[in-house]
Order: sequence, then C-alpha cells, then structure tokens
Amino acid sequence: MRLALYARVSTQRQAQADGVAQQLERLQAHAQAQGWTVTAENIFRDDGYSGASLKRPGLERLRDRAALCALDRVLITAPDRLARQYVHQVLLLEELTTTGCQVEFLDRPMTRDPHDQLLLQIRGAVAEYERSLIAERMRRGRLHKLQSGVLLPWTRPPYGFRLDPERPRDPAGVHQDEAEAAVVAMLFALYADEHDSLFGLTNKLRCDAITPPHAGRRWNVTTVRHILTNPVYTGQIYAGRIQESCGPGTSRRIRPREEWIAVAPVAAVVTQEQFDRVQDRLAQNRQFARRNNTAHPYLLRALVSCGVCGLSCTGRCASPGYCYYQCRDKLSALHSHRDTICPARLIPAAQLDAMVWADLCQMLTHPETIRLALERAHGGHWLPQELQARRNTLRHGQASLQRQVERLTEAYLAGVMDLAEYQRRRRDLEQREQALAGQERQLEAQADRQAEIVRLGLNVEQFCQRVSQGLEQASWEQKRQLIEWLIARVVVTNGEVEIRYVIPTSPTGEADRFCHLRSHHRAAVPRYQGPALRHGDGCHAGELAVSMNFGPLVLTNSGPPSGV
Repeated sequence: MRLALYARVSTQRQAQADGVAQQLERLQAHAQAQGWTVTAENIFRDDGYSGASLKRPGLERLRDRAALCALDRVLITAPDRLARQYVHQVLLLEELTTTGCQVEFLDRPMTRDPHDQLLLQIRGAVAEYERSLIAERMRRGRLHKLQSGVLLPWTRPPYGFRLDPERPRDPAGVHQDEAEAAVVAMLFALYADEHDSLFGLTNKLRCDAITPPHAGRRWNVTTVRHILTNPVYTGQIYAGRIQESCGPGTSRRIRPREEWIAVAPVAAVVTQEQFDRVQDRLAQNRQFARRNNTAHPYLLRALVSCGVCGLSCTGRCASPGYCYYQCRDKLSALHSHRDTICPARLIPAAQLDAMVWADLCQMLTHPETIRLALERAHGGHWLPQELQARRNTLRHGQASLQRQVERLTEAYLAGVMDLAEYQRRRRDLEQREQALAGQERQLEAQADRQAEIVRLGLNVEQFCQRVSQGLEQASWEQKRQLIEWLIARVVVTNGEVEIRYVIPTSPTGEADRFCHLRSHHRAAVPRYQGPALRHGDGCHAGELAVSMNFGPLVLTNSGPPSGV
C-alpha cells in the first residue's frame, strides 16, 4: 500500500499552534491501526495556505506524485482540508481517482453512494459559506480597528518613518527617522519653491548617493511621486486612500477624500499649505505634460525607431517651425534606464515625414516594385519548365532506388548475402528514399508559394490602383491613416532611413490577412536604394537615403484600420 497523508491550516497563527501536526498525528494513528506504513516523502502539508486556492506547494507536490501513479491511497482529516469550494473538491477528487488513487476522509468517510455525494456537495457549500463569513468578519473587525485608531493600515512604513519592533501594527509606535524626514522635507521644498522637476529630484537623490527606500533598488520618478503625494507627511495617517483593481489592466486609483479613514496623528514633516502647493503643481504639470501637447502634429508618430540603440523616437520642438524626432536614449538615463546616452543625431521631422510620404506614394503608383520584391524575397521567379525538370529528376531518382531495393531483395532470397548485410544495405536505400521524398515536399511547397506570390502580386496592383487616386488631395488625417495602414516601422540609422512596409494581400485590404515584407532592421538583407533627400535647417549636412529591405514573407492575423 503506497499511502500518502495531506494536512492543511489556513493561517500562520494556526500553523504556529501546530494545527498541521495534530492532523498528521491523527492520520498516522489511523494508518497504524489499519496496518499501513507511510514514508516521509509521501507526507504533504501546507502551513498557512487558504483552502480557497489550489496554488499550494504541498497540494501541488501531492498532485504531481499522484500523476505518476505512485500512490494508492491518500488520507485527509476532512474534505474542507482538501479544498473549501465544492468545485475544487470535485476537481481534485476526480483528478486523484483517475490515477488509481483512492481518497479517504477520517471525519466524513465518503463512498460512491448518491447520498454521500449529496452530503459532500452540501458540506462543500457550507465550507464555502463559512470562509465567506470569516472573511466578512475579518473585514469588519479590521475596519473597526482602523476607525478606532489602534491598527496601522500598512505593515511597511512610508519613507521617513519607523515602527516599534515590539508593536509593529500599533499607531502609537510610529516615530520619525530624522535623516529620512530631512530628505522628504528637501523634496517638498525643491519641488514647491524651487520648481525642480521629478526627474531633476531623482537625479539629485542619485548624485547625492542618498539611500533609497528599498535596499537593492534605485531612486526612480515613481518613488519620488509617491512621496510627494502621500498625506502622511502632513501629520495624519489615513487608511482606505488607494483603491487597487485586480485582473487585466490592474491600476491604482485615489479614492475621494471623504472616503478616507483618519487613523492616528503622527509628527508632521511638512505643513499642509506646502503639501497643497505641491499637489497643485503636480496637477498643473499633468495638464501641460508633453504627452498632452497636440499643437505639433507628427506624421510618423510612434513609428520611428533609432537604428543605433533600438529605442523608439519621440517628437520634440526646439522652437516654432523646428520639430525633430529624438531618440528616447538622448533624453536622460532616467527615461531609457541605460548608463550611456545614444550618439544618434536629431531627425528633422518635416523632412522625414515628406520623404516617407513621397516614398509611399511612389510605391503605390508603381506596384511592380512590390511584386519584384515578393519574388526576390523567395529566391526569384521559377519558370514552369524548370519546376517540371526538377520534378522529373526526383521521380527518376525514386524509381531507381525502388529498382535497387527489388534487386537487393532478390539477391538476399538467392542466398548471395546474409541477413545483416541485407538489412544494412536496405536501411541505406530507405534513408536515400526518405531524403528524396523530403526534397519533393520542399519542391511542392516552393511551387505553392510561387502561386501565392503571383496571387499577391495581382491583389497588390489592384489595391494600389484603388488608393493611389486620391494621394495628391489627401488631408493630414488621411495621410496618417494610410501610413498607419501600410508602414510598420521607420528605422533611422546615422542618416539612412529604412521603411518597413506592411503590404495588404487583397484588393480591398480592409479585413484580410497581412503579409510583412520586412525582417528585423538589424538583419543583413539586400537593399533597394530609393530617392535621397537632404537635411533641413538646424541639422548636420548630409543625405537621407531611403532603403527598402525585403526579408522573408511572414503571414499574420493583424488587420488594418478602416480604409482611407
């Protein structure tokens, strides 16, 4: 009998009270009474893990062990020790029984009788109700303690404060760390009075080698912003200030002030008036942030990448009429999280926008370029007679190998060679047959791709004719939409521009699959040199050469936006 024991308690307090040990003692006593033996590797326990979740280390090891058909029976004190929810209980019982492992409960033995199954369902529902009831009682008890001012809303104190190690959750044990409180006061003064930016404050903290709140980490803008927006530095601890949403798109939201719970007063680091001025400046900066500035339209917004470092480029206007695309790595190490600044030059936005739009118009008005690129991407156009010649060669080779196998078999039957020699030669011939069969499959696949390329070429020409009629009269919004539709990325490397197009595979192109004709811009691929355009004012003299690098054909399921 390959026996296993499983025990679980929900809280660390129960674990410290040896609740699991008591369960294991009962299980071992029952096993000895039955004459069963259990090894140490088959004892599974979860100390302080909720039965509402299946992510428990002891339970996972038990399930892995049962999946190997290494267990015959599992002893558990009660069904709620296995899981709280009835659905989880049924899931685990079915999983274990399908591996040939029988589950036995000491307190509530179960059989396949319908009455026992109904009782199991009722007990599972009661256990789930008990857990919900316990959770609600704990929530109300915690809320009462917070409102009474006897419980801290956090276990890790904010930067600038320390907790009493003997009373870690008592608000009366909170006291200031003088050195950290001085840093907090400096941050508020610099931001409110000296008008330093969040990035400037972060840089100052790093340059002054001030220890960050968490060991092993670095000062960042988010940490500084959390300090400047925490009202505890005005002398009051609040609970329920932040609401966090779970699941996809997890975010933090500040609740209305009337929903905050005032827990207890502490020593103030800054005045309320200074705190309010900091909040007003933060709100003003959010309103006039660069991301909200739509006064300067960029035709290639979010599509330009730096070919030197690989980061994306953002728009920047040095003065009215002089707009550029700038690599994010040139802004600051705080933005790029890198130690060095990218040496790439600024890219004149007007010249790059005009050049990319001109190249896009040229491509749409000369669709034969796309067809030639499609053929070049797959090794050139195949003539039908060449394809048929290769097929005939492969078929002749396969027929020759088949004749050799027949002659080899006749020689073995005539006693010319022994069995070992026959098997060796037969194996060699079969391997050669498999190699020819693989070549034939590759040839057919290439023929299918060439047929697909011909179909794509016809569809591309029809699509280009449809959209090229209104290119001259297109508005800025229409140009932007067409660029989003047909251009995947524009990579600029030291004056050379690479345009990575996305070509539609149907005449309409509005709901069909897309084929990307670009490999990664760092790959070594052949180039097609297009027209050149000189830089404008405010940039180093030179030329921007347009290149179209066609790589392997890759089909994806991404669809374009609505038509232009």
